[in-house]
Amino acid sequence: MGRVKVLIPTPLRQYAGNQDVLEVSADDVRAAMGALVREFDQLRRHLYNDEGKLRNFVNVYVNEEDIRYLQKEATPVHDGDTISIVPSIAGGSLSAMDLLAARRKDALSPQEIKRYSRHLILPEVGMAGQLKLKRSSALVIGAGGLGNPLTTYLAAAGVGRIGIVDFDVIDLTNLQRQVAYTTKDIGRPKLEVLKERLQGLNPHLDVQTYATRLTSENALDILKDYDVVIDGTDNFPTRYLVNDASVLLGKPNVYGSIFRFEGQASVFWASKGPCYRCLYAEPPPPGLVPSCAEGGVLGVLPGIIGSVQAIEALKILLGKGDVLVGRLLVFDAMRMRFRELKLRKSPDCPVCGPNPTVKELIDYEEFCGLRGPGERVSEEYQITVQALKDTIENDGHVVLLDVREPMEWEIARLEDAVLMPVAQVAARVNELSTADDIVVYCKSGIRSARITNFLRELGFRKVKNLVGGIDAWAEFIDPDMPTY
Repeated sequence: MGRVKVLIPTPLRQYAGNQDVLEVSADDVRAAMGALVREFDQLRRHLYNDEGKLRNFVNVYVNEEDIRYLQKEATPVHDGDTISIVPSIAGGSLSAMDLLAARRKDALSPQEIKRYSRHLILPEVGMAGQLKLKRSSALVIGAGGLGNPLTTYLAAAGVGRIGIVDFDVIDLTNLQRQVAYTTKDIGRPKLEVLKERLQGLNPHLDVQTYATRLTSENALDILKDYDVVIDGTDNFPTRYLVNDASVLLGKPNVYGSIFRFEGQASVFWASKGPCYRCLYAEPPPPGLVPSCAEGGVLGVLPGIIGSVQAIEALKILLGKGDVLVGRLLVFDAMRMRFRELKLRKSPDCPVCGPNPTVKELIDYEEFCGLRGPGERVSEEYQITVQALKDTIENDGHVVLLDVREPMEWEIARLEDAVLMPVAQVAARVNELSTADDIVVYCKSGIRSARITNFLRELGFRKVKNLVGGIDAWAEFIDPDMPTY
């Protein structure tokens, strides 16, 4: 006979002493379930019918295996196994008596009580928890793919004050994943549209907007007045800036990131666990890790990761649950799997370690190498799109080297260009001649700058970087060229 854990689902916890995990001794599932209902008799009618058979709408798993089509209750269990009870869930209701009592005891308006009724009947929230949310504040950095679901769910949940930092306008390419915006919003500031959406969803909110780039000069002033900071950024300088500012202010930082079909989420809270620098002490070299604009992202992925971030933020504000401090949640959409990795606080962390060296905000562009010599191309090795057009029209022989990915090449490319993705250049450099005039281009000019410098180091003296990349070509030379 082994000791097994039985996980009690939320709807049944009120009948099991409000416990979420119970340990029992049993040889099989039937014995474990029997021990459970003997201890908590109120569970019996929810799990078994009048004939004593497990109800059809109650599923039972042993570890991660569905046993409905095996031996069901006769399935043996072993020491250390976990039994999960998974009933169907249709929601709940608030009785008239509960409603009247809630109105008498708390300061929520009748409209708010009705709006948040599905929260109020949760023992973990209730009237006191909802008032906590109403009095709390959350700052979301970024109004893009992660910021859309984040702010929407925080607003719907009743977080009283929501701040949003963003300086971008809505573009057609945003609409594949930024679902708070519509086609008619193209060209409008994201903050303006998102604030309208949130206040339309919940008029009880105070929505504060910061139409600015978050910098070392303004970060501490913006972050200091919020209970929780939520990172919805898409670049490394801002990510390290948000982390360091949160550590210096003692704020929890709810982290999320997305790329192609994968996402990550965690909570970096220096007083309770590691910070972002404990996980990634240094950023990758510029251009090595493509952004979503360069590498792509499955449109629904930000909704999943953003929702995870919203859940973690609500748990922090409520003071409930086991938040993702010291844990990194990794989601693989292609395999539909979540993995959890343990994180440890680094004793050498320059921000949250015992001997910090970063005691004020720094230049994060420089820290991430965006101003370093490796990515800087001197003016003599740059060429504008207009100059390239003139060269081509004057029959000047030039080799156009496209260092984007094949998927980008299929969308749009310059005529007679050679495709050689960044990762292949080192192995295929022998296909190029130092005698040729070479113009390297990518989407915006960042990856191509890196390759231009690489080729120069190998002795290519007639190589130039196309300023602004194919985006600039589409904007200034060929407006009919598809953009992405």
